[in-house]
Parts: sequence; C-alpha cells; structure tokens
Amino acid sequence: MWQLFLNVMTMKIRFLGTGTSTGIPQIGCSCPVCQSTDERDRRLRCSVAITIGDQRLLIDCTPDFRQQMLPLPFRRIDGILFTHEHYDHTGGIDDLRPFSRFGTVDLFMEERLEKTIKNRMPYCFAEKRYGGIPDIHIKTIRPQQHFYVGDTEIIPVRLFHHNLPILGFRIGNFAYLTDVKSIPDAEYEKLRGVDTLVISALRKTNHISHLSLAEALGIIENIQPGRAFLTHFSHEMGLHADLEGDLPARVYPAYDGLEITL
Repeated sequence: MWQLFLNVMTMKIRFLGTGTSTGIPQIGCSCPVCQSTDERDRRLRCSVAITIGDQRLLIDCTPDFRQQMLPLPFRRIDGILFTHEHYDHTGGIDDLRPFSRFGTVDLFMEERLEKTIKNRMPYCFAEKRYGGIPDIHIKTIRPQQHFYVGDTEIIPVRLFHHNLPILGFRIGNFAYLTDVKSIPDAEYEKLRGVDTLVISALRKTNHISHLSLAEALGIIENIQPGRAFLTHFSHEMGLHADLEGDLPARVYPAYDGLEITL
C-alpha cells in the first residue's frame, strides 16, 4: 500500500544539516575544513526535511532548527520523526513555537525518548501551560511497528549508536540512517530495494559509536541502493571537494541545502 501511494507522489528531500554534534566550522578550530570558503564545508547539525505532496515531515529537530528553517517557506510541519535523544538531534524543539500557529506539531519518538523530552521540557507538558510555548504532542512509536503520518507509512529501523538503541526510518523507496554504528541482521530486510539511502559517516578513522567512511561504504554495498548520500560529517572527514572525488559511483557526500527528488 505504501509503495503504491508513494509511487504516485513526488518526494523531495532537503538536507537541513549534514554535520556532527559540533557542526562545521567547529568553534576554535583553524583546520583547512573549518577555514574553508566552500559553502559545502559549512555544516549545521544533522536533519532533513521531507515533502510528499502537500505534507512536510522532518527527521530530528536540531539546535540549529531556527537557522535551518528561516530560508524555507513558512508552512505547517505535519510531523517530526526522532532518531534518538542526543541534544544535537532534539535541541530545537522549543523553536517550534512559530509553527504552532498552524496547529499542534506531532513528535514521533520511542517511549524512552518521550520520558527524556518531558524531563527536559516540563513546561511544555504541564497541566497549566503559559502562553507562547510550543504546541506539541508526543506520539509514541515502537521499533517493530510501522505507523502513519497522514497517508504516509513510516517503517522504523532499529539501529545501534554504540550500545544505544536508536531508530532510522524508511519512507517508500527512501531510507535515512544517522548516528549508526551497527545494524542488526534482521533489520536489513527493511532496507532491501530502497532507491535512495542516506547514511552517516563521521570520519575516515574508526569511532566507538559512529560509522567510519569505510564502514558506511560497506553497509551501502550490502544494501545495494540505487544511490546513497553520506551525512553527519565531522571536520575530520576532510574537504567536501576531496571527498567527492574519492567515493564510488552513485555514492555522494551530502551538503547543507542539497535537495534531491524521488
């Protein structure tokens, strides 16, 4: 059903941010990447906006959310899908205030993350709330159950960020996997047949909780998407222009503001 629906609808993906938790340039750093004049080397925290027909979804809501949304048309957000609780993926929730004029913004997240957000932002969930706070509603999702935002089916994908269980998402022929270190074997079946895969690759050397470039390329080879885009870079990945020339066919480094159409 979801394949039929999305086959007749155009999906557009905009990369709102493609950097790791520190962003690029990193404060206080004078490395060639942080000093680069190439706009593709300036990376806000990691998030995407997805447009399907007249529906707008986001994956994650970063501390850079305000800056990321200012260049875009001001319109309703139909839902935000959250991968996990780390601040670089949740720190922009309070900036949903202006979007509340369109109605409640639904936040889709696991139960563990729901508890974290309510502890961080109790004023949003108090019985008596003062005016001006974001009008948000949490909808609990489970990793083994698909769910819908409007008519759009979302398939959660269990991932691991070192030992922390997190979520990726498949929407039709598109899949988004960030902050990955490993994917359980059974979850690969959810990713078979994707046309466009977005996957994180922190740097070229190993990291305890993030994929290296080589590890990300290995997962891409396993999944065999039609094309793949790398995201969630640190400045240690190197210059965009250099990385662009080093990747296999049909694998591309994403950059802030990049838009792709499915």
